[in-house]
Amino acid sequence: MTAGKPKVSAAAGATVALVLLTGMNFVNYLDRYILPAVQEQVKGEFRLTDNQIGSLTVWFFVAYVLSSPITGWLGDRFPRKPMIVIAALMIAAMNFFTASVHDYMSLNLRHMALGIGEASFGIFAPALLADFYAEDRRNAVLTVFNIAIPVGAALGYLAGGNIAAHHGWRMAFIASAIPGAVIAVLILFFMKEPVRTGGTGKAHVDKGTVRSLLTNKAYLCAILGYAAVTFSLGGISFWMPSFLQRVDGREIGAAGTIMGGITVVCGLGGTVTGGVLAQWWSKKTGKALYLVPALSAALAVPPAVLCFFGPKNVTLPALGAAVFLIFLGTGPVNAATLNAVPANLRATAMAGQLFALHVFGDLPSSKIIGIISDHSNLRLGLGVTLISMVVAAAIFTLGARYAPKLEHSVEAPVAA
Repeated sequence: MTAGKPKVSAAAGATVALVLLTGMNFVNYLDRYILPAVQEQVKGEFRLTDNQIGSLTVWFFVAYVLSSPITGWLGDRFPRKPMIVIAALMIAAMNFFTASVHDYMSLNLRHMALGIGEASFGIFAPALLADFYAEDRRNAVLTVFNIAIPVGAALGYLAGGNIAAHHGWRMAFIASAIPGAVIAVLILFFMKEPVRTGGTGKAHVDKGTVRSLLTNKAYLCAILGYAAVTFSLGGISFWMPSFLQRVDGREIGAAGTIMGGITVVCGLGGTVTGGVLAQWWSKKTGKALYLVPALSAALAVPPAVLCFFGPKNVTLPALGAAVFLIFLGTGPVNAATLNAVPANLRATAMAGQLFALHVFGDLPSSKIIGIISDHSNLRLGLGVTLISMVVAAAIFTLGARYAPKLEHSVEAPVAA
């Protein structure tokens, strides 16, 4: 009887961590997608160009990227739970702060501070979950964790657009701050810190070990392929509400409702389907964690072409198909990243992934699309995302050659 208790405790601790961190990831993406839902109101109030609107995301990700090496270093050396709580509270505070923003520069500074909080959470949470679960279960666990992306984004579009339509864009940010603060308190009191799997409780990372990431082909293909997908997904997510208003003739509330509905149904469906497919395929080969994202990126191109350049009557069904296919790879690619590195480098590896995702992905994409839109139109701006999806498919296909074998083990114990 006694021998069974630690396993029960470890399993319960892992489940609590997964539930709470998935909840916070949901809030994380809800906050991030409030801006795309309300940006037409922001643009009108501050008299901005599309280039300037796109720059808001640039400064968000500049702060995100610059803080990632620091948070990765901290995450590999210190307990992550208190840092997750601080990051969650910081995210909530920045959304409350938006109510007092009355100039473009302050809005940029607010976005930079939000980027630091979201980068911290995005690094600490997956690394902590990886210490709770075995390698062969991480795809399933991270698929659950990443279900929060389409659901959170959908509610961001839906709530942001409709609250802005009735109460203005500032109130949309205030409403999004409350759930983040609540979950931060729940994490503080109910979540445990796991023992780091792979040996000691604290990591020992030197320059040589970190440099090894740059020669780890499985890791590089995972993060660079994901960066190419993120260029497309980030650009489409940011500009599609505006596309629906300008090109499809929708009101701000209707555009938010449509994007919310498509994102939650198709994004959630794609995330779950991709996770299940990769879990089944992984029993036969570790390459599945790369092949599913490769198929995801390649198959998303045709419906995306129809969405951007086809007749209006196919815009919404084509958008739904493209979103479903893009989200197929989100769970597997995160599992591929974590499985490609040793236990003592997980937070550093996630920091490297976030750096690549945003420097080569959604940091430049929204601004590039905005610049092209200012000089031509939004259709052509969004068209550049098609190129990066093709590149992503090629990188993931190459990465399958270097995929490590999956090892089976038991969940890690909870730290005393």
